[in-house]
Parts: sequence; C-alpha cells; structure tokens
Amino acid sequence: MAEDGPGSGARIVKVATTASAAAAIEWYDFFIYGTAAALVFPTLFFPADLPPFVAQIAAFSTFAVGFIARPIGGVVFGHFGDLIGRKRALSIALLIMGAATTMIGLLPSYEQIGVAAPLALVALRFAQGLSVGGQWGGAALMAIESAPPNRRGFYGSFVQIGVPLGLVAANLIFLIVSGASSDEGFLAWGWRIPFLLSVALVGIGIYVHFRLEESSEFEQAEAALGVSVDKPKGMPLAKVLSGHMPNVLLAGGAFVANNTCFYIAITYIVAYGASTLGIPRETLLSAVMFSSVLMIPILIVCGRISDSYGRRGIFMLGAVLAGAWGFAMFPLVETGSPVLITAAILIEMAFLSMMYGPQAALFAELFPVEVRYSGASLGYQLGSVVGGGFAPIIATALFAQFHSALSISVYLFAMCVISFLSVFALSLRARRAPAEGVT
Repeated sequence: MAEDGPGSGARIVKVATTASAAAAIEWYDFFIYGTAAALVFPTLFFPADLPPFVAQIAAFSTFAVGFIARPIGGVVFGHFGDLIGRKRALSIALLIMGAATTMIGLLPSYEQIGVAAPLALVALRFAQGLSVGGQWGGAALMAIESAPPNRRGFYGSFVQIGVPLGLVAANLIFLIVSGASSDEGFLAWGWRIPFLLSVALVGIGIYVHFRLEESSEFEQAEAALGVSVDKPKGMPLAKVLSGHMPNVLLAGGAFVANNTCFYIAITYIVAYGASTLGIPRETLLSAVMFSSVLMIPILIVCGRISDSYGRRGIFMLGAVLAGAWGFAMFPLVETGSPVLITAAILIEMAFLSMMYGPQAALFAELFPVEVRYSGASLGYQLGSVVGGGFAPIIATALFAQFHSALSISVYLFAMCVISFLSVFALSLRARRAPAEGVT
C-alpha cells in the first residue's frame, strides 16, 4: 500500500524518530560509563594503594574493552541483521545494552568483593560493546532504507543525533546527581543512579520488536529474491569479507578521526581538566553538555547538505578543520575559563558534525542491501576501536611522557589525516565503480 511504501512521510517519521530514540538511550548507556570511568571508577573498582595515574589508566582500560567488543558485535549483529532483518537484530541489541548497564549500577566495589569487582565490570562493559556494535547499523539502516534516495543523508542524521542526545542525557543526570549529593554520597551511591535508569532501554527494545516495521528496502530485496526473513539466504559476512573488504577498511579509516576527536573532547578533557588543571567537574560536564546540544541541529543540517552536494566533500572538509582545531582546543581549556572551555569543545563538535552527519548514508551506500548491515557495521566498529577505544589511554600516556597537551593535538591531527585520505580513496573508487545512490 502506498502509505506503507518507502518514501511515505508517516512511516519514515515513525521509523526515524524511533531509531533516534533507541540510539539516544543506547548511547546514553555507553557514555555514562565513560564519565564514570573518568570520575569514580579509579577509586571504586581498583585497589586503594594504586597511584592515581595507574588507577586512571586501569579505569580507561575497562572503557576501552567496550570498543574492542564493538567490531565483534558488528560482525554478529550485522550477519544476522542481513539474514533475518534489521528490526530483530536491533531489538536484541537494545535489550542486551539495557540489561548490562543496569547490572553495572548494582556492582559491589573492590573494597567489598575484591578482584571480582573489576572482572565483573570488564564483562559487563564487553556486553555493552557487543550491543552498541550491533545497534548503530540496525538503527541507521532502519531509517535510511525507509527513506527516499534523495533524503538518506537527512533521515540518517536522525540516528546520528542519538550520540549528542545520549551524551546530553548522560552528563545531565551526572550533574543532577552530583549536585544533589556530597562527594562521599556520590561515590557511595550517587553514581549508580544513571546506570539504573537505563532499564528504560529494555522497554524501547520491546517496542522496536513488536511495533516497528521492518525497513522498506530490506523487505523489497527479500521480495525480489523470493525469500523471507525466516528462510535466510547465503552468508552475508562471508560475502563482505570476500568482496567488499576495501570499502570496509576505508570506512573504518574514515571514522577514525571522528571517534578519536570526539572521545578526547568528551572523556579525556573531563579527566584532564579535573585532575590535572583543577577545573570543577561541573564546569567541564556543563561545557560538554552545552556543546552536545548545539551539535544536534548541526548534524541534521550537515546530513541534509550531503543530500544536495555529496557526502564526501563535506566529510573531508570536516576532517581538515577538526584536525586543525585540535591545536587550539587544549590551550583554550587550559585557561580555566568556562566560556573558553565551552567554545573549545563546541567548535570541535561542530567540525566533527561535518563528518558524522552524513556518515550513516555514506557508509550505507558503500554496500549492496544484502550485505549492508554487515559491511557498514564492521567498517564503523573497526574505526571505533582504532579511534575511540584507545584514545583516552593514548592521550593520558602522551601527556605523562611529554608533559604537554601539544602531543595530544598532534595525535588528533594524525587521525584526521587518516580519515581524510580514507574518504579521498573512497572517492577514487567511486569514480571507477560508482556506488549506489548519492555519494
């Protein structure tokens, strides 16, 4: 029926808003871990006699575990998402994330159960990584494959805004809890509240499973092949690995800059500002939250611009500007001025939006529909490991070695060069063999 077909306004809006809400809560769960790793986990889940630097590295290492798990989640959920449908894979990913994050909020501390505490923390963080590895591809494809080709960037950006929405929610709840409790109360119980609230994601997962339609393009591909989601065909992962690995690797390279710069801005700068510079954590979290709010309309605008002028040009410009701004960001933060700290993070977020806004559509258009979930998810999550997972650890080690944030700026610039060259290589490949849709 026309009202249910691809391009129908009601269906697109319903799918895009649901996918955005699911992504926002999923990323909220993922981000509260990063904030807690910067502020409380070094004290709660590791021996008290560890030097502060070692404890911080240990806490960030558990943060990195989630990124290591993300490609595995991308492989597993991508494979089954191509076989049995985007909706089913997405709903399972949301349920896993909701359960794992809630359980982190119930974990005893190192003082209570010893080494079992950090081990359990690592296991649950791994489950978070598996989940988010599958969530992005499902949510992005649900929106993009239900949209007309000339609006893929715009509707794909609705999934991308789940990142700043989740980040705003994570920082807001931490600010509220921190303000409502003493330092002792925050360490004893206050930090647990943001994790326990994530039980709401279980409800979103159930809604997606029972009330959301499958993506239009996936349904059309199934009909054209004369099969159904209950009668899977072929091995999507094997097809990606054998026929599409150059695009997977280049997609991962394209995402490196965005993920590295983003996690430095929202995680490392919080730890660096609070522990090294003595800036109140409320100032830092407020700057991150305000920047994330303004990132939302920028992401949507950049996605829409990519529909008219192409994905790759705006993406490469964003990489250049984000890399250059890294040299200004740290000096501004080091002033201690709340206004300049906010400006430093906000401008970096704006430049990152030039890459992240059109990214969902760009990655989706690199792969045919029958292997799209696998290909796009694997490329995205490979970039997340190299870019985001180890970024706070590398930044901490660089500062310890050189005693200057300039070394971190050089690191950010190098990651942006990798992304620029990766997208440029994708452009060259597209000229030889044009990809599907607007790219």
